[in-house]
Amino acid sequence: MIMIMIVLGGVTRLTGSGLSIMEWAPLMGALPPTSNAEWHRLFALYQKIPQYALVNQGFGLAGFKQIFWLEWTHRLWGRLIGVVFLLPMLWLWITARIERRLIPRFCLLFVLGGLQGAVGWFMVASGFLPDSTAVSPGRLVVHLALALILYATILWTGLSALHPWSDRTAAPPWLKLLASTSLGLLTLTIVAGGFTAGLHAGLTYNTFPLMDGHLVPQGYAALHPLLRNLTQNIAAVQFDHRLLATLTLILVTTTAVACWRARLPRKLCACLAAAVIAQYLLGVTTLLLAVPVPVAALHQLGAVVLLTVLLIVVHRLRHAPRRHIELPQAANLPGADRPRERMANRNRAARPGG
Repeated sequence: MIMIMIVLGGVTRLTGSGLSIMEWAPLMGALPPTSNAEWHRLFALYQKIPQYALVNQGFGLAGFKQIFWLEWTHRLWGRLIGVVFLLPMLWLWITARIERRLIPRFCLLFVLGGLQGAVGWFMVASGFLPDSTAVSPGRLVVHLALALILYATILWTGLSALHPWSDRTAAPPWLKLLASTSLGLLTLTIVAGGFTAGLHAGLTYNTFPLMDGHLVPQGYAALHPLLRNLTQNIAAVQFDHRLLATLTLILVTTTAVACWRARLPRKLCACLAAAVIAQYLLGVTTLLLAVPVPVAALHQLGAVVLLTVLLIVVHRLRHAPRRHIELPQAANLPGADRPRERMANRNRAARPGG
């Protein structure tokens, strides 16, 4: 459900639908408009923001309904995730089917999920500022990063619950370091992709591998101070995403080959290599076609799939303590014969004349 939520969020951003609902109503917002008067009221609110005046002016109530339903579905799906997480957690907690050590983590995850809704509204509110037609790229990246943290934590917890007794994979320390480094590099690449999406940087420099005829685009360091270019300069942001994606392709492919040679499951190694290659090709295709919504949504989905497979690899290579305890046989325990002796004495005492 979180994976679908991330893709829905990407489509919402690509279509500019995120600003169509100007009210944050955590409870009542779950209900869609039920009357024509309510539709007109919401449309009148939307007509007051810069996005309508500068981008969508004159597209009418029918056009507003299209972007409204997408954003409403995105928010409703977030509420459903909370319900699907909370109710089973409470039931399993009450019936003592969850290990006590996991309860604080689950409670924290639920709180972070609720916080994600607040961060989402904080992001959307940035699009209501004067002369703003989209949300702030920085707030967008925070919203995306928190969603990925929730996804990764739940996935890791699920893997640990499914395979608590799995044997450690025999692998050299450098392979575990390689896999962890690949995961860190992928994370940086996704964050850079968030800034690329937030600045709509994919709509420019639609050639590959050169950017306007140059390997490093002109104007890469146009802003001052220099660090501003990393998050605000379209040329620099797109180049950084390209560079990080290429490094990720090389490093993750190397990890897949190394895992194959270390005798990890062949299907897992093949999935890792296929996921990173497919994701790279989707990124190039998205760029060359000037960011069509279906391809861009697949590119965002591909990032989550690649993150999933890489997390599985890292989890398999982890140094986790084993909670499996070999209990000695009862017959070998000191004093194991005493209960049997006491029972025999009782039986003798109960006999007539005993």
